[in-house]
Amino acid sequence: MNRDTALPPLPAKVDLVVVGAGAVGLAHAVEANARGLSVLVVDADARPAGGTARRGGHIAVTTQDSTALACALAARERWLKLGREAGFGVRESGAVVVARHADELAVLDDLVAARAGDAELLDARGVRDRTGTTDTVGGALLPLDLRLHPVSALVGVADWLDGRPQASVAWQATAQTFDAGSGCTLVRTTRGEVVAKRVVVAVGHHVGRLFWDVGSRLVPVDRQLLRVAAPVDDGGHHGPDGPVLVGPGTLLRDDAFAHSRSLGDVRERLRGTRPDLLAADVHVTLVSQPDGSLVLGDGRAPADEPGRSEAVDGLLLQEAAGLLGAGDLEVLGRWTVPEVVRTPGPGPREPFLVTDPLPGVRTVTVADGLATTTALGLAPRVLDELF
Repeated sequence: MNRDTALPPLPAKVDLVVVGAGAVGLAHAVEANARGLSVLVVDADARPAGGTARRGGHIAVTTQDSTALACALAARERWLKLGREAGFGVRESGAVVVARHADELAVLDDLVAARAGDAELLDARGVRDRTGTTDTVGGALLPLDLRLHPVSALVGVADWLDGRPQASVAWQATAQTFDAGSGCTLVRTTRGEVVAKRVVVAVGHHVGRLFWDVGSRLVPVDRQLLRVAAPVDDGGHHGPDGPVLVGPGTLLRDDAFAHSRSLGDVRERLRGTRPDLLAADVHVTLVSQPDGSLVLGDGRAPADEPGRSEAVDGLLLQEAAGLLGAGDLEVLGRWTVPEVVRTPGPGPREPFLVTDPLPGVRTVTVADGLATTTALGLAPRVLDELF
């Protein structure tokens, strides 16, 4: 028997079809429903399984810049509201970025000054008291950052949305073609056809399968993550109420640090002492999970090698053990997350690629792993223009 026969039929006509039930797609569906529009979300999988579902769940608000910072701040409030309404946990855990060298602390000092009260510089004792980390000269507390469990949050939002008036979420429905007409688009899926006034395509690194020219503007990258057991003697610092622990590699990754004059000193020192960390783009973040384990991310898998790199895993484990003040960490799981980065171009560097490949059809892609952090704040801007 065809499994689709047991699934409910799709609505014949809606105001908005959203392709993709990850953080970006659901953000647009939630915003559209809040505006009184009828909305259908279609996703090829049977449950959340894309890139945002496989992240650690750190909502890194404070270290964004420009438009991304505005979107992250708006998304923060929307995540808290959705967590209350849909019944999944969103913790105001904050994050602590660790500095091991004076040049790193100088970069964090510049960030704290720029954030005007939304971040706090810590000395070594302040870092130790909050995280248990001892190999440090100081750090920064980022109290606005949030933590959630990605799969639970995405399932919670999808189920909540599916129970709302004029909204439905159709799993196991793969979008195939889009026929743009006069004021509407016929969307063909593996579960039937739907007529939509507007369409948002939010399928991350898969966007090239539907619109090749859009995909050609993105560079696919695999990021390696691990799940590790928390040290038994961590003093409870990394339990459900502890902050996200972030290594100094974030200084070279997140845009908010680019304004610091000391960042060049950090980069030059690492070029001379730890070129392996730079080559693998190691960005250590430790995020506590509901089962007590920690998601450890992430490093870039080599583009010219199949599968994951044991060397990158080794760097992640080495850096994490240093932050935790632990010996060898017990690895409980390993996986990769597909991520896209935008190809270089004119204008300011933003993680958002929004295109209109067909009349009434808009693709929305968030690069650099920032979908969960920014999408709920980006969606209102996209829909303001689309409708």
